[in-house]
Amino acid sequence: MRMLALYSIKGGVGKTASAVNLAAEAARAGHRVLLWDLDPQAATSYYLRVKPRVRGGVGKLVNGKASFGKVIRHTELDNLHLLPAALASREMDEHLANRGNSHLRQILKPVRHDYDLVILDCPPSLSHLSENIFSSVDALLVPAVPTVLSLRTLEQLQGFLDDHDIACTLWPFMTLADRRRALHREIMATLHERWPLMLSQVIPSASMVERMGLERRPVRDFAPRSPAARAYTALWLELAQRLC
Repeated sequence: MRMLALYSIKGGVGKTASAVNLAAEAARAGHRVLLWDLDPQAATSYYLRVKPRVRGGVGKLVNGKASFGKVIRHTELDNLHLLPAALASREMDEHLANRGNSHLRQILKPVRHDYDLVILDCPPSLSHLSENIFSSVDALLVPAVPTVLSLRTLEQLQGFLDDHDIACTLWPFMTLADRRRALHREIMATLHERWPLMLSQVIPSASMVERMGLERRPVRDFAPRSPAARAYTALWLELAQRLC
């Protein structure tokens, strides 16, 4: 079972949209996928039409006393299941405070043979939860807008990992990119020098991604020929090669 996390210190960078679309692409490719919504705002759960509720509460989940059959939900997409968020997910950090750093992977141990891939949609914070995420996943997928401030948070994330001696692989990728803007083109042209593991596929700034909030589906489900849908398909294919 491979684990990836969509994570960014900065909000508003397309993290949740990327988590949903990449999970959907992986499921369409035949992988058994679990998408875990760790953000108390529950946007992933909303996009996939699943009620934001964890039966038995977050505490039971962290303590290994929850039945996954009762907390994991099917979605409208074959091969894609969701472990939804809830407002109580904000308590996750408190419950993890005295646990090991890789406890999220331990939580999922009962279902490790049921899924090929687990994707975490993470809140934009640095906390006990985020440290558990860093220590549990195979790689962090870090969406970044091609602007100075967005890239500054990417540097801050790498600095945090270095300062805390956390060996976590970063796979950044560009989102909300507008090639008509000179600054965006200039920044994207130089990023691979600083971030050699950056994914080459760029997710464009597109109204169809914003429309996910109305459609409550991945982009490819309602606009399969759109540039955004094609970009997420290509991004998944690039990821799949790295996961082989």
